[in-house]
Amino acid sequence: MNESKSRPKPIFLKEEELLGKLPEEIGKVTLDYKYYPGKDLYSDGAIEDEILAIVKEASRVEYPSVIEERKSWPILYHLSPLRGNIVDWLPIKPGDKVLEIGAGCGAITEKLSEKAGSVTCIDLSAKRSLINAYRNQDRDNIEIRVGNFSDIEPSLSEDYDFACMIGVFEYGQSYIHTKTPYEDFLKIMKKHVKKEGCIVIAIENKFGLKYWAGCKEDHVGTYFSGLEGYPEGGSARTFTRPGLEKILKNCGVENYSFYYPYPDYKFPTTIYSDKRLPGAGELTDNMRNFDRDRMVLFNEKYVFDGIIADDLFPHFSNSYLVLIGGSAQTSYVKYSNDRAQKYALRTEIVDTPEGRVVRKIPLNQLAKEHIQGMKRSCERLKERYLGSGLAINECTLSENGSYAEFPYEKGVTLEELLDRCLERDDMDGFYRLFDRYYELISFGEEKDVTDYDLIFANILVDGDRWTVIDYEWTLDERIPSAEIAFRAVYCYVLEEEKRNKLNLDLIMDKLGISQQKAEDYREKEGKFQKKVTGRRSSMGEIRASIGTYSVDPKMLMECHLKKILNQRIQVYYDRGNGFTEEDSFYMPDIYVSEYEIEARIPFDGNVRRLRIDPADRSCMIKIKELRQNEMDVPLQKKYVQTNGKTIKPGCYVFETQDPNVCIAVSHLSMHGENLLFVKMELAPVPTDMANDMTNAVKKLF
Repeated sequence: MNESKSRPKPIFLKEEELLGKLPEEIGKVTLDYKYYPGKDLYSDGAIEDEILAIVKEASRVEYPSVIEERKSWPILYHLSPLRGNIVDWLPIKPGDKVLEIGAGCGAITEKLSEKAGSVTCIDLSAKRSLINAYRNQDRDNIEIRVGNFSDIEPSLSEDYDFACMIGVFEYGQSYIHTKTPYEDFLKIMKKHVKKEGCIVIAIENKFGLKYWAGCKEDHVGTYFSGLEGYPEGGSARTFTRPGLEKILKNCGVENYSFYYPYPDYKFPTTIYSDKRLPGAGELTDNMRNFDRDRMVLFNEKYVFDGIIADDLFPHFSNSYLVLIGGSAQTSYVKYSNDRAQKYALRTEIVDTPEGRVVRKIPLNQLAKEHIQGMKRSCERLKERYLGSGLAINECTLSENGSYAEFPYEKGVTLEELLDRCLERDDMDGFYRLFDRYYELISFGEEKDVTDYDLIFANILVDGDRWTVIDYEWTLDERIPSAEIAFRAVYCYVLEEEKRNKLNLDLIMDKLGISQQKAEDYREKEGKFQKKVTGRRSSMGEIRASIGTYSVDPKMLMECHLKKILNQRIQVYYDRGNGFTEEDSFYMPDIYVSEYEIEARIPFDGNVRRLRIDPADRSCMIKIKELRQNEMDVPLQKKYVQTNGKTIKPGCYVFETQDPNVCIAVSHLSMHGENLLFVKMELAPVPTDMANDMTNAVKKLF
């Protein structure tokens, strides 16, 4: 799309217009309407017309800018390239046949067709199928069958290599109308996959930590619905890991693998497995409420750290990716595709017959040069640090240069070691590690090569062996080691608020960095990040632009409690020995409107004076009614005294935080049991304003 052109306006088609215009080919994509019921039975409304207009006009590379411009959850969800991460890493080969159930607007189809020999899509919506076809019209290996799965299924072949249900299995009871819809759904899918083939299911975990922490359930949009077993009903059902395993067992499935997409399967940036679970401190990207407001009941990172320490992560992962049959050598995937195209890659940990290795794989042709440059960076850094004690993890390129491979090094990241020191308040240990780090990275500083990203997380420590495991951002420049160390500390502190206990002034003194120099380095870091991202917005920035809120219930509770405390009065009795806390009580529920109080205060014949503290803040009050035993109390000093300033009888301003009104009840008609009725208006007033009003009253009188 030419940037000078205006964005396409949404195209709205009536049902009969849509049916009359259904094409059987769009570009190279074929569409089959044999089983289409003649009407879309579900739709997101006008937003689908808007997305259709976008994919007709815009190319894939323009989707990120469209997402940032429109600030819309459906557009983000259907057009984000991150959606494809969930299947991008799967071992789908160019000749494989793939079946995709519930293909929708084609976010997953796009990635599957890039990898497979052919992709057969099934979706009930003609509108969404059109979107799928238009966005992928350059692909010649996609067939879209429009209609109900139950109607289409008997005509499907039984030789698919992969069958994908991404965000579909939870709707099994809508597809399969039996007493055991999920088991029967899976049994049907098994019929259409080769013996050595693979069924791929991506689904939310009913007990995912984000739901405990205050995210709404994805399908019904209410709090805690999945945790409570969907008491309000709905068409979708998600499962825990044991719940899914029970379904698999009931279907006779024995060969399966669980993977854990993080933060979830919709926009996964990392995919863990039972062979490589997350470590403490890794799960930091937890604010994922793109479509709805959420509560924040606790810090998910800290809770995840505890869950990981007790080996419970598989039970609380936000999502699951289940591979049924087949196998994958990959035990870990991390995506870096929220960047400029030429830097987009994925990192895999792969278990090969020769042992475990790490691979960095370009996600497009532009990124190949970036990957291939890692070999040269390895050689140059090895030359610089030869004899220093700082090892550089060896890099080799595959025969066709399609990926870079590294040995899987053992050890603990320097970041984790530093964190352990902070947790123990072992600052001497922290600075010993930091000093050693600074000593090592400073070696060969006179050479014209620098690893700009020598942050603590990129160094593994195994005993006395320190190894740089990631040197993606190596520059042919001579950069002061103090700048590299400052950047490492800066990134370290930014990522975790608990690290704020560090004495940054002491570190800057160690590095010989002035405040101005530090500001220069921070500005340089900002420019570096823009270079890496291609000035694209982060997912956090996109979430903020969409406009969903994250509400802290603890703060709400404190505000509510404060309101409760503010909406009560404290009553004191003086029985001849003055007022005491022991002879006082609180009266709640005395506000009849926002600013009006009514209270009926009982007291016995021994009380000489009665004191009312109407608030715990500066305020103004106006006594509208004051009666003792149904007799009006004169608003005179003989009967009513306050620690505020009298504006006129019955109207007072208090600049104190402890305003009070005393009534000399013994000067009035008394019985054995008595009742004082008071009706007053109360308005909070800022202390400085109350002070000004008091001074004005003094001048007046």
